[in-house]
Amino acid sequence: MRIRYAIPVIAVAAALALTGCVNNDTPSSSGGTVKSGGKDAALAKLLPASIAKAGVIQVGVDATYAPNEYKDASGNAVGWDIDLFNAVAKKLGVKAVYNIAGFDTIIPKITGGKYDAGVSSFTDNTDREKQVNFVDYYSAGILWASPTGKTVDPDNACGLKVAVETGTVEQTDDIPGKSKACVAAGKKPIQILQFDGQDQATNAVVLGQADAMSADSPITDYAIAQSKGKLQAAGKSFEVAPYGIAVAKGSKLDVAIQKSMQALVDDGTYTKILKKWGVTDGALTTITLNAAG
Repeated sequence: MRIRYAIPVIAVAAALALTGCVNNDTPSSSGGTVKSGGKDAALAKLLPASIAKAGVIQVGVDATYAPNEYKDASGNAVGWDIDLFNAVAKKLGVKAVYNIAGFDTIIPKITGGKYDAGVSSFTDNTDREKQVNFVDYYSAGILWASPTGKTVDPDNACGLKVAVETGTVEQTDDIPGKSKACVAAGKKPIQILQFDGQDQATNAVVLGQADAMSADSPITDYAIAQSKGKLQAAGKSFEVAPYGIAVAKGSKLDVAIQKSMQALVDDGTYTKILKKWGVTDGALTTITLNAAG
């Protein structure tokens, strides 16, 4: 896992419709805006002094992961992840400023002090917890998709080409592990096609350049729904794990975000946002820190 309605759709523009490409610009949701409460003074006191003084949280996001995080027609970061974090920022009385960046550059920029947080469907795992702390707020699995009519078994994909986004758990763990098993069984390895954005990985399958794609379950479900019949699920979700908001170790920001997100769960705002986007399957009732560890 990467562990993303105004939402992007596949093949919206005329030119893209001819090629079957994915477009991340056109909204399709009619869910409307979810209103949340205002600043909570007690929660705001939990913020690090530097953030409280600046009045902003600098957030890194790879906006290619619809419907979690993606860019609207104006190039702004949108998605249910963004809606949730905006609600958190509102509770804390600050503004979230989204810096669009490559997925695999976000954690280094958090540890380097450029970003305060990373909101980009990060899977909380023990390796990542060595670098940053995570506020765990959602549960997602891995789900493959293949071209409609093409049967692909994720547990028997030896010799196939599988598209993934660079830096995701799909690229670092899922496909390499399955490929290693193929080789051990005397079969051909899986060919991993890496792309900078999930939209490109999805397009590779739509265009016939890859036999399948592997991504987080909300992303794959969304891609299938928006593909106009070009994609189908390949198997079922597996390896369910938490999504986490990444924060630098030693920062008090993790506790401030955790308690603010829990307040959103408790007052119903969290559920309303997930319902708006149709992603309630992974909802949590308790917001935790570093659940993988």
